[in-house]
Amino acid sequence: MEDDAPVIYGLEFQARALTPQTAETDAVRFLVGTQSLKYDNQIHIIDFDDENNIINKNVLLHQAGEIWHISASPADKGVLATCYSKSECVCCACPGARPLCTAGASDSRVVTCAAVWRMPAEWEAGGHESPDDSSSTAQALELLCHLDSAAHGSVACVAWEPMGDGKKVVSLADNHLLLWDLQESSSQAVLASSASLEGKGQLKFTSGRWSPHHSCTQVATANDTTLRGWDTRSMSQVYCIENAHGQLVRDLDFNPNKQYYLASCGDDCKVKFWDTRNVSEPVKTLEEHSHWVWSVRYNHSHDQLVLTGSSDSRVILSNMVSISSEPFGHLADDDDISDQEEHPAEDRSKEPLQDNVIATYEEHEDSVYAVDWSSADPWLFASLSYDGRLVINRVPRALKYHILL
Repeated sequence: MEDDAPVIYGLEFQARALTPQTAETDAVRFLVGTQSLKYDNQIHIIDFDDENNIINKNVLLHQAGEIWHISASPADKGVLATCYSKSECVCCACPGARPLCTAGASDSRVVTCAAVWRMPAEWEAGGHESPDDSSSTAQALELLCHLDSAAHGSVACVAWEPMGDGKKVVSLADNHLLLWDLQESSSQAVLASSASLEGKGQLKFTSGRWSPHHSCTQVATANDTTLRGWDTRSMSQVYCIENAHGQLVRDLDFNPNKQYYLASCGDDCKVKFWDTRNVSEPVKTLEEHSHWVWSVRYNHSHDQLVLTGSSDSRVILSNMVSISSEPFGHLADDDDISDQEEHPAEDRSKEPLQDNVIATYEEHEDSVYAVDWSSADPWLFASLSYDGRLVINRVPRALKYHILL
């Protein structure tokens, strides 16, 4: 098999929730959540063996409902959070319609809830391969606590404090930003503080990310066409980018190496890069997709590498080097330039490298709802389409060596 050939894994059900394992580990692991109305939903634990180019999987039952979002604890590789949908009565909010409803009502509505879970201890480190008929033998996740937002609305996503001890998370429920403290081994969630969107209409958050900068005191959110930054200490806004996109903003991500830089994407088919110190115009705009862009992710180690996934069924890897932390490439050390004869003038006079699309991946046949980089290997990434196809790809070897050398 070629070095850059993709590895494809098909889930049994539809899916849109994907995250890498973020707790420190040497293993390449992704977590995928399914959406099935007929069967118990599942968390697929995907371990990729890069040396042998094979995938090992474990399957855990997620009986609470369809999984819309999933995020892994940065401190404990056995803990994760999910946002999932369930049906509840309109009259009394009990979990189900007749005959479960004690009030006798027949009307129900679907709401999205959030909870924190632990996988079985023997599965945290991987190495177990599920049998073919995994749905009948799979163990269930252990519920640690609910992020109870019944008074606030449906939850869009959950984000962990990226550099913390796994005790702080934020959730976005309709127009509310909620900060939670997880206590007693994550078995209890206490609402520490909150903020709300104010204004006319039904304002709802669509996505959010916790910044790894500013001592982890800022969170960015998207609602409608607007991006906002929040200080979690005071739960007040620190910046607002109105009309960031022409249509709904779907996702956002922070540059891991440049504290004021933020990427966003949306239904206007565009990916935009922002400097939050000057939000009047984006610093760069990509228009490579032909339909809604659902997901955007910076590479954790090499911030010129940016992934996007779209309803056009494509994944695009871009090289945004001009706005990266090394716009001139790797700068030479003082020792390297001491010998002028070995370093001609044309090598020393660096010019900014050009931004370009590195590769377009077309292994998917349905909308690509999620893309993400491996936390363990900066040259590996995964993409997930709604039909349940997970594809693991590598950064092209030529580009990898160009970046490293």
